[in-house]
Amino acid sequence: MWFNIDPRSSMPIYQQLIEGVKGAVAKGTLTPGEKLPSVRELAGQITINHNTIAKAYQELEREGIIETLRGRGTFVAEQRMTLSREERKQVIKGMLERMLVEAHYLQLEEEELLEILEESVREWYRERREQT
Repeated sequence: MWFNIDPRSSMPIYQQLIEGVKGAVAKGTLTPGEKLPSVRELAGQITINHNTIAKAYQELEREGIIETLRGRGTFVAEQRMTLSREERKQVIKGMLERMLVEAHYLQLEEEELLEILEESVREWYRERREQT
């Protein structure tokens, strides 16, 4: 399976599913045009309420990550860039701001955080290259 659901996580299950699909698409595990399991099929596979999966699929569709074609199923959408370069930077800056707040409370020093970030970025891109 291209995602991992942890029922003990503090992150809601539908959010874990969203992050799992987005991560699989970003890493190339799921490719544009690839058919996803139906809500009911996925609910049966991972034994999660179908309403939870439907909520995740609705959010993914709203974000343009997946698309549902009536009578055919749900598919990974073609990547369309709707945000300007500056808007994309602002989105990432907002995410980094939240990460920096968490790093503060974890008492991570600047150099340690930069080391973790660099290691994570390099590992993520290495894994992505290996997928293709």
